[in-house]
Amino acid sequence: MTARTGSARVHDSFRRSLGSYHAEASVQARIARHLATLLVEAGAPNAFDRVFEFGAGTGHLTGALLDRFTVSELTLNDLVAECRPHLAPLVGDRVSGWSFLSGPVESAPLSGVYDLIASASTVQWLDDPAALLAHLSAHLRPGGWMALSGFGPGQFAELDALGATGAAPHYATVAEWRTLLPADLSLVAAEEHSERQHFADLRALLRHLRQTGVNGRAGGAWTRGQLASIEDAYRQRHSDGGKLRLTYAPVYLVLRKEG
Repeated sequence: MTARTGSARVHDSFRRSLGSYHAEASVQARIARHLATLLVEAGAPNAFDRVFEFGAGTGHLTGALLDRFTVSELTLNDLVAECRPHLAPLVGDRVSGWSFLSGPVESAPLSGVYDLIASASTVQWLDDPAALLAHLSAHLRPGGWMALSGFGPGQFAELDALGATGAAPHYATVAEWRTLLPADLSLVAAEEHSERQHFADLRALLRHLRQTGVNGRAGGAWTRGQLASIEDAYRQRHSDGGKLRLTYAPVYLVLRKEG
């Protein structure tokens, strides 16, 4: 039997977490709301004719965008096909026409041009972000907007220091993202910061990762002895007031196509 590829493991991990993701992913929910707010503050119009969102998941960003903008036609994409039933009631009758495309965004059958392309907490999973940005920009109308969030190199720094997590393939700073932008996309607004969550013990922290699906590229399970050893090291290096610390490092980009 061949080993699962990175993208297949990510798919399986997020698929398993669908039932718990929306409630457990509180950081991702805040990130989605802030990304939508940044888009407003950057001067985006109140209404968009055609919107494409990839990595829609259970709809944190979808809901945030529909709360702030009027959308005539909405196309949602996610690697996991089972996301669609979670998105349908969220969209409801707020959009006159919407559709769902399952599978990798790189091969999503996009049609025509869009006024807004958006994604929250997804771009860190891309193997070739520069190629995808160029591809997406070709489907963005002149003057159109793009709003993206991912995570920077500080993401899960505590686990990374212990060699205890399978990192996403593309944690990047704002400065690094600038080098990946196609020539026709201008950076209108950008932010990067970090926030910490705390857990009583390693099992609670790992449960959080499992329930949000973000351990999709991690390796095999640890033995009881390995868990105890890792928790001891974690407490010695990365605890606050007796609780284990976990850092999220979101990066926000609001872009506009020239023309």
